[in-house]
Amino acid sequence: MGSWYHSTKFAVEGLSDCLRLELKPFGIDVIIVEPGATLTEWGAIAVEKLLQTSGNTAYATAAQTGAKLLAFTSDEKLASKPEVIADTISKALKAKKPKARYGTGSGATFLVTFRKFASDGLIDISTN
Repeated sequence: MGSWYHSTKFAVEGLSDCLRLELKPFGIDVIIVEPGATLTEWGAIAVEKLLQTSGNTAYATAAQTGAKLLAFTSDEKLASKPEVIADTISKALKAKKPKARYGTGSGATFLVTFRKFASDGLIDISTN
């Protein structure tokens, strides 16, 4: 349901990794901010559009599962406030030696670490 979205994020991450190496000799740092679920209107819009587009198609089951996952971004108890992400960006910009990646917000650090150590098969099972 979100292949186009995730592949563009993956492409920007790859570009950032390459740019970090290419720009380092010029004293330019490139960082990646990887936010988790963030409390904005985006989640509700994404759920609505997902169900509208795919809710009554051959992808209906996957759309329903995706909609349940996206609903976390609208849950005030689970999602991070946008200020959490903004604070991380500010911290990264002010760092004398910034990290290459900043996981921030609800679930981000866990998901990045999980993906780092989990096999592709385990990732595939956990998303179905």
